[in-house]
Amino acid sequence: MFTGIVTALGTIREAHQSGDLRAVIACPFDPATIAIGASIACSGVCLTVVERGGVAGDAWFAVSISGESVARTVPGRWDVGTRLNLEPALKLGDELGGHIVTGHVDGVGTVAEVTPVGESKRFVIAAPQDLAPYIAAKGSITVDGVSLTVNEVIDQADGVCHFTLNIIPHTAEVTTIGALVAGDRVNLEIDVLARYLQRMQSLRG
Repeated sequence: MFTGIVTALGTIREAHQSGDLRAVIACPFDPATIAIGASIACSGVCLTVVERGGVAGDAWFAVSISGESVARTVPGRWDVGTRLNLEPALKLGDELGGHIVTGHVDGVGTVAEVTPVGESKRFVIAAPQDLAPYIAAKGSITVDGVSLTVNEVIDQADGVCHFTLNIIPHTAEVTTIGALVAGDRVNLEIDVLARYLQRMQSLRG
């Protein structure tokens, strides 16, 4: 489990197909603190560390990415040179600063608009039709692994929904969110509570 509070940025250093896709991710962690078999969320995707090395501040870890994960995430997200939001798994007793995040991407959204508002940025994200029922104003959503609060939801005639986010300068600086522009695609994970509530509602018929 994760909180959606990004602790570092990483960069894909190597990527090659070997059964599953194997990627090596450079990061500023201390390799002594990265356990083999540990989970790290990489731009919202929970991945298992299979190898690690380097030195403190200039480390790397390797992960195997299944075909299912590749298919459900942003196309090109696992290319060499791509920057990733990183978050190690939540430990018992850690502060839950964001919201409960599983690291299982539900779909891909598209940045429809980015507008400066004071020092912050207002983002409009288009979410696919199947995710629309799970997104609510003042609810939580994970965008590329970042826990964010939905400001407004505008349902579209075709079933797609647009939701707005306010990105403060700190979030823009310490995550990849600040570099997004209209047309970019993002990994989305809906609030796990919304998922269960929707399932319960559907069973009531």
